[in-house]
Amino acid sequence: MPRASRPVSWIGFLVRLAAAGVWIVAGAAKLPDIRGFHLIVQRYGILPDVLAAPFAYALPFVEIGIGLYLGIGLFVRATALAGTLLFAAFLSAQAFAYARGIPLDCGCFGTIARTAVGPGTMARDFSLGIPTFLMLALPARLLSLDARLFGSADWFTIRLVGRSS
Repeated sequence: MPRASRPVSWIGFLVRLAAAGVWIVAGAAKLPDIRGFHLIVQRYGILPDVLAAPFAYALPFVEIGIGLYLGIGLFVRATALAGTLLFAAFLSAQAFAYARGIPLDCGCFGTIARTAVGPGTMARDFSLGIPTFLMLALPARLLSLDARLFGSADWFTIRLVGRSS
């Protein structure tokens, strides 16, 4: 790898780890009070009751899975697509609840970090989604299983520096 592109590759790696960390923390934070998180999902009033429980009980594991896949760099772009779509769904749900005037906790980090749905939580979640979106647009593959197993290119470095790693 050319010397000039090496720092950019490490920055991409750190962005990928930041995205992974957001997902793992968000999923793990929901597990201690999964019943409380289920109630939050119900209060949003978006999903039918029959789907609220399966969604609430599965989501933390999906989030942790996204975080683990991003962390080890396996299927980075596909995983980041799933994460970006989830962030979009979460932001839409918050906007829907806020517009309807439903006073509720966003549930973003389970019941351990209570924050009311509003512009602040939406801005925070948008910001937390940026590393995941970057991995969709520019998959960073330094120290990734994608590079090791499939020879996948480090698009973060290629697009920002113009060199293949």
